[in-house]
Amino acid sequence: ERELLILTEGFPTYGGLAGRDLEAIAVGLREVVDEDYLRYRLASVARLGEGIAAAGMPIVRPPGGHAVYIDAGAYLPHIPAAELPGQALACAFYLEGGVRGVEIGSLMFGDEPPDDEAGSGPPRLELLRLAIPRRVYTRSHIDYVIDVARRVAESAASLTGFRIVEQPRHLRHFTARLAPASAAVGEARH
Repeated sequence: ERELLILTEGFPTYGGLAGRDLEAIAVGLREVVDEDYLRYRLASVARLGEGIAAAGMPIVRPPGGHAVYIDAGAYLPHIPAAELPGQALACAFYLEGGVRGVEIGSLMFGDEPPDDEAGSGPPRLELLRLAIPRRVYTRSHIDYVIDVARRVAESAASLTGFRIVEQPRHLRHFTARLAPASAAVGEARH
């Protein structure tokens, strides 16, 4: 069993991380203080943000250092928060071009209790986060995502929302089952 552990996770002294993972962390720690790398990364995220904004999608400004956040609630006003506009936009990006993002809004936080005494209630924004992992994507990849955003924008008015068919008690955004809001109850969609 020890040999299998070494093959799959590395030595027990690694704390459960394989040597290649530890090396990737070390490279990341060196890069995070490299000003040339940081300039390139920030420029890549800014390029993505500006390209998406040019496609007509409102973004949270300024774009971050790791992701662009599209304001799906503002962009898709015909989809109410209860029908998960961030998830609708995430699905549209995936179906149009295989671009994966994550909804940050009513699906992720809708069942969460208020986080302050004033009772903040449901999320204030319905976002789609498009994160950019480090050292993975080139400028041509960023341009591809911008092109996908343009194509999604062409059909934005026809996008429909989703409803929750089944959900776990906690962290529902990971494993909830959804269906188009207009579909009959028996037509579940993953």
